[in-house]
Amino acid sequence: MCRWIAYSGSPVLLSRILFEPAHNLIDQSLHSRMGVETTNGDGFGIGWYVPHARTPAVLRDTGPAWSNRNLREVATHVTSGLFFAHIRATTGTAVQQTNCHPFRWGRWLWMHNGAIAEHPRLRRDLALAVDPALYPDIEGSTDSELMFFLALTLGLEHDPPDAVARMAGLIEETGERHGVAHPLQMTVAVADGTRLWAFRYSSQRASRSLYYSTEVDALRALHPDVTFLRDLSDDTRLVVSEPLGDLPGAWNEVPESTYGVVEPGHDALHDFQPLRPARTG
Repeated sequence: MCRWIAYSGSPVLLSRILFEPAHNLIDQSLHSRMGVETTNGDGFGIGWYVPHARTPAVLRDTGPAWSNRNLREVATHVTSGLFFAHIRATTGTAVQQTNCHPFRWGRWLWMHNGAIAEHPRLRRDLALAVDPALYPDIEGSTDSELMFFLALTLGLEHDPPDAVARMAGLIEETGERHGVAHPLQMTVAVADGTRLWAFRYSSQRASRSLYYSTEVDALRALHPDVTFLRDLSDDTRLVVSEPLGDLPGAWNEVPESTYGVVEPGHDALHDFQPLRPARTG
């Protein structure tokens, strides 16, 4: 599958998160401890927000993250208070730039780890559910991007948790009509430039790993000698596919069938359940 990081908080150089931790995302691209694959080398991407820009910036490439000079160059010169990073292990679709995460639409960023089971069998029905006005903006062939545009169709701009729940419900209902027992596996991050949402769910209730960082003030109390923590605001949070290091007390597992929201001055966890489409006739 894939590994990803979502960061929200004090503006930092991207390299502080992507390269400096002991088990950083680059290390995970070669030595993942919790992913389905140990190596995630089928492309990478980063997306970041900066003040006054209309849309987030995105850098994506098809090569492995561990050898990309442009990634290191950008990460050591760009500062952001809200950014995504993703390393890809394809589940069958082509290794091409348009299939690398994160995906962008307007102010929105989206990235995913997991799969729609038997995606080729379900793809036509799901694609027909995308708003015709949005459909031309789909660039690649992944289930992940299709999930994004289904969520946009179902109201992501107005109520992200409700839209993702409806997206998940539509995929499960479609899968079951085609005889797919467990249609959906997902950890998803989505952001609008101010807020970050992260979802952990699977039809089997056995989802891919996902963790969130402990409150910064609590970490300072536990580890007063860690200088990096002194520069972070109390509302800084990371959500990650697997912990970036072994600092005691730093990481907490996101519970099964849960989503979290992170915004300035507030964060919370909530139960997550798919919403099935209303039956007609």
